[in-house]
Amino acid sequence: MDGYKQKQYSFPTKRFVQTLELKSSEEARMEYIKWHSKEYSWKEVREGIKEVGILEMEIYIFGNTLVMIVVAPIDFDWATAMSRLATLPRQSEWEAFISQFQGCDSDATSDEKWQMMERIFYLYE
Repeated sequence: MDGYKQKQYSFPTKRFVQTLELKSSEEARMEYIKWHSKEYSWKEVREGIKEVGILEMEIYIFGNTLVMIVVAPIDFDWATAMSRLATLPRQSEWEAFISQFQGCDSDATSDEKWQMMERIFYLYE
């Protein structure tokens, strides 16, 4: 494994890390991966993510556990951005569609589905 190259920015950024469990079936796992591929993911949703100020969003998978890493400017306000994102074109439609593969309520918003993780270690300075 060579790792994943990170984008560099000329200004300070911060990260948010969240987790979510998929339904425990191989079919749900494979469909979730498919619908997040470059070919199948919805352009309007990707554009909306950028529109609210998110610079980068990555989702990693291990079994049925997802981890999402979000990079944003240092002054980014999570609650404000998620409230705005929920109102953008096709976002609620996407959340309803993709919920069939997720292990959470079908009417939950993205911010309700994904649970924020707490950092417990880094290479202390």
